[in-house]
Amino acid sequence: MRRSGIGILALGLAALVATAVPARAADDTKVKAAKQEVDTGAKKVREGEVGKGVEETAKGVGHTVVEGAKYTGEKFKEAGKAAEPPAKSSWQNVKEGASSFGHSVKNFFTKLFSG
Repeated sequence: MRRSGIGILALGLAALVATAVPARAADDTKVKAAKQEVDTGAKKVREGEVGKGVEETAKGVGHTVVEGAKYTGEKFKEAGKAAEPPAKSSWQNVKEGASSFGHSVKNFFTKLFSG
């Protein structure tokens, strides 16, 4: 009775982890390897190797959480870079500086000769 309860728990954890991991990835090989570790542990529990199966499933869950968090951090970093405004070119900076200088000179002479 106790073994079947542990097996059901392990399978439930495996299913939960498998659905919680992001579906697509730039480099999700480590996440997939961790999911495989969970699956292997769950299979061992079903085959009667409860101690080894639960241990491997628990390690797999831990690895999946860690690798999933790393993956999510990478995706947030990519999203942040995509949201940054494009950098100005050197020519744009020179052009804006010259325009600003021209307006300053015009304002100086306008004030000088206006009164």
